[in-house]
Amino acid sequence: MTQWHIFSGERKPATVTLPPAPPWRTFVEPAADQLYDCGSVEDDDRYWDHARAYQTPPAIIDAINAALILRRPLLVTGPPGTGKSSLIYRIAYELKLGPVLVWPVNSRTTLENGLYDYDAIGRLRDQSLSGGSAPDIGKYIRLQALGTALLPSKRPRALLIDELDKADPDLPNDLLNALEEGWFEIPELQRDECEEVEVRVASSAKVMTAQVEKARIRGGRVQCHEFPFIVFTSNDEREFPAAFLRRCIRIELQAPDDKALTKIVEAQMGSEAAAKVQKYISEFAENDTVSATDQLLNAAYLIHKVNQGTPDEAQKFYDLLTRPLS
Repeated sequence: MTQWHIFSGERKPATVTLPPAPPWRTFVEPAADQLYDCGSVEDDDRYWDHARAYQTPPAIIDAINAALILRRPLLVTGPPGTGKSSLIYRIAYELKLGPVLVWPVNSRTTLENGLYDYDAIGRLRDQSLSGGSAPDIGKYIRLQALGTALLPSKRPRALLIDELDKADPDLPNDLLNALEEGWFEIPELQRDECEEVEVRVASSAKVMTAQVEKARIRGGRVQCHEFPFIVFTSNDEREFPAAFLRRCIRIELQAPDDKALTKIVEAQMGSEAAAKVQKYISEFAENDTVSATDQLLNAAYLIHKVNQGTPDEAQKFYDLLTRPLS
């Protein structure tokens, strides 16, 4: 591991103190009672199971650490199934950044979808039913993944913005203020002249809890203290504007080779299984068609667990489950 690296891709989880941010990436120091604590899931073995098994390609370690130190997002491109979305879980696991927030993007996604929701109809309905003044507006606002990630906290929050290339072409430019300045405003709170209000926040999709997490917002404005660690993923289906690209550290994931695939199968299923399916791992690595690693894992699992040692049947499993994606 290079001395300046914070993240290695191989260490056990540890709370690491990040070096000071560059002056141009330093944000407002909040009052102590404004700091939001996202909690911890470090003891949840099921949550981090995939992160522990993830094999971080050595070629991208420098870029990951540059993004951490410079407080810049990572833009991860590459073919489907190369582990783009899984990368952030490995980083959050090793650096103890807490549960990962996820914002899945589609063609209808807008910036506001990632910041917050306001249930105006629900508030009007409750006001009508009560026959009195308007209820507390905070009950009808919920911060979404990006909005929650920008809450002031002592350590960066991990945020995955998945498949950005599927978004409306305007979304990358719409994100620029949040990426550069680390804040956003909620007009509904400012119109109500709310000095301070408690709102619900987003939680990780994989963390099941009965408790509703909340945070306090002052003056209708959310301003980060430590910029979140953001990973954008893209299947490289279209280009992004230069203004967006210059705010990101860019990496491209390649399809894993024979050695990396063997490590992935070993991490998920054990060395015995990896040895049993080594022929198919090599065949998969040498295949020039577009396939995803999880296809190989599915085939390896059936060959190891179901196949009774018949080579023909094993080959049928492999051929069935590793059909090209394009």
